[in-house]
Amino acid sequence: MTRWPWAVAALALGAGCNKGNEGAPTRAQVRKVSGATMEVVPSDGQLPYCLLYTVSQKGIIRQLTMTRENRSIKCDAGKPIANSSFRVPLQEGPVKVYVFFSDQRIQAGSVAQQLFELQGRDRVTGMDFRLPGQAFVEMLEFTPEEGGAPVTGGVVSSGGEVAPGSPEATPPEDGQTEVMMGGAPTDTDGGTPAGDAGP
Repeated sequence: MTRWPWAVAALALGAGCNKGNEGAPTRAQVRKVSGATMEVVPSDGQLPYCLLYTVSQKGIIRQLTMTRENRSIKCDAGKPIANSSFRVPLQEGPVKVYVFFSDQRIQAGSVAQQLFELQGRDRVTGMDFRLPGQAFVEMLEFTPEEGGAPVTGGVVSSGGEVAPGSPEATPPEDGQTEVMMGGAPTDTDGGTPAGDAGP
C-alpha cells in the first residue's frame, strides 16, 4: 500500500515536467512579412546583444546582422532585430534561424565558424559554443515561399532608429543611411546593420 502514493506522485511529477517543456517560452519569434521575407523579434527579458544567422538544408550559413566591427548588435525586446526584414532565397528552401543572445558584444566570425562545425546537430545550446560571458541560443525555423508584395524600408539614423515612410520621398540627412528591402546589407555607422539575407 505504501508504494502506490509514491508511484502516483512520480507519474504526476513526470507529466508536469514534460508539459512544462513543451510550452516553454521562446527567446525570439519569426514573423513572416511576405512569402520569402521574415523579421525576427526578441521576447521580453533577453540579454541585450544578439547575432542572427540562417543555415539552409544545403549547409549555406548566412550572417544577417553585419556591422563594420563584425560584432553582435543591440537588440530590443518586441522590436525586429536590426529594425529590418530579411529575405531568404527560395532556392535554399527551409532554413534554421539561429539567434545568439549575450550579455556583451561578441565577435561574429568565431560564432559563424563554430556554427559551421556544429551544423550536423539537430539542436545546439549556448554551452556548445565557446563564447565569453553569458550567452543563449534560440533556434527557429522559416520556410520561404513565392509571392508577397515588395516591402519598402525607411531611413536609418545614426542612432539605429528607422523612420517609417518612403525613402524616395524623404532623402537621407547627413549621418543617415537609406535602406531598401532587397538591397545589400548596409552599415555606415559601425552599428546599424540592415539588408537582405539573399545573395
